[in-house]
Amino acid sequence: MTAHPCEKAKPLTLPSPSADPTRNAVPRKSPRIHRAWLVAAVTVLALVAAAAFRSTTGAFFEPLESEFGWTRSQLSTAVTINLVVYGLVAPFAATLLERFSMRFVAALALGLVSAGAGLAVFVSEVWQLWLLWGGLVGIGTGAIALVFGAVVANRWFAARRGLVMGIFSAANACGQLIFLPTIVHLTGLHGWRTASLLVAGFALAIVPLLFWPFANSPAEAKTTAYGAADETSSGTAPAKARPTGNAMAETLAVLRHAMRFRAFWILAFTFWICGWSTNGLIQTHFIPASHDHGMPATTASGLLALIGVFDIIGTIASGWLTDRVRPWLLLVFYYGLRGISLLTVHSLLGPTVEPVLWIFILFYGLDWVATVPPTVVLCRQYFGPVRAAVVFGWVFAFHMVGAGVGALTAGIGREMSGSYLIAWITTAVLCFLAAGSLFFMPGSRKSVEADPEIVSDELDTSRVE
Repeated sequence: MTAHPCEKAKPLTLPSPSADPTRNAVPRKSPRIHRAWLVAAVTVLALVAAAAFRSTTGAFFEPLESEFGWTRSQLSTAVTINLVVYGLVAPFAATLLERFSMRFVAALALGLVSAGAGLAVFVSEVWQLWLLWGGLVGIGTGAIALVFGAVVANRWFAARRGLVMGIFSAANACGQLIFLPTIVHLTGLHGWRTASLLVAGFALAIVPLLFWPFANSPAEAKTTAYGAADETSSGTAPAKARPTGNAMAETLAVLRHAMRFRAFWILAFTFWICGWSTNGLIQTHFIPASHDHGMPATTASGLLALIGVFDIIGTIASGWLTDRVRPWLLLVFYYGLRGISLLTVHSLLGPTVEPVLWIFILFYGLDWVATVPPTVVLCRQYFGPVRAAVVFGWVFAFHMVGAGVGALTAGIGREMSGSYLIAWITTAVLCFLAAGSLFFMPGSRKSVEADPEIVSDELDTSRVE
């Protein structure tokens, strides 16, 4: 029906501002600190707790030798078992972290570290030390090794991953920086048992923080990854893509797949030497080596802690550079610099700290674990975001096995020759080989967006030669 032409038209009215329900709504303010940074802070504390015990084992050598009469090679064996177990647990931990609750895995790991450090005060036989340092502490630290940081970075950060991994890598130095002088001081005043109990208590104190503000994923915290516009661009795999098969079988399958690529073997070889030259040699034997040259243990521990200070700067800077420079070129520079530094250390050690020794401390500190951010990024580039954490876990296993071999080799060499000179030169040569091997890395390419359910034949299309 049409309106009568004489009928007065109703005036057109516009809705008043008050009629708009969203007009007067208070805009929702975004939090000043993104939840991802709180998760990262708890991750750093967990990594510090795990690193604290491993960073201080060298300080226990002299007291244990004096009390029990154990040899340097016997104590080095305990450290070797710890490092090897630590490394071999890491790739399986990566699968468990991706499959189950990160909170549960991290809490269990910190509990094992606390138990191993605490029960060590009751040892009377060297095999008991091997069991506690190598078994409990090795498994615990391996479960929250840098692969834990890699999973957190991949899941919570769509941007600034290199910087975040640099911060996580520096957590090892923080443990060394915070605990080593304290451990040496407590050992001198109250004995090594008191120092070991301090580490046990700190590891246990981190567990409550895993329930808040830590969260397993952005979805659990009802947010998105840092730098992600929405859930689809967060850089994390959707829940349905998470692996559901046997964890051990899957971890070994990723290893078999990665072993077919030249990039994996180069990364594994270079990281093996990285572990040998840091955790294996310097972290374990720097204090005893300095003591051989007449330097007090307190002075040597202070220098090692200072390496930790420069490590924090160097590793975070390496993460920043990794976002801007080709990662493999950074690794060439890092390993080359490390080799040059090691050639000089034997002639620099003495009863007092000479000015030239500060140069070694500066260079080695900046270079300590600066290799981690570029290596993590290369794992992601060559093997895709889904498998990156597990592949890095296997690369990290090589790192810790290399550390174990380096620690044992240096201890045996010291007993045979009465000096660490052979250890310094051998490790320097290995660092130069690591730098040279990186020139054989395959050409750079885009990340492989591999689906975890794709069969191995289909994965051949992502092969990099």
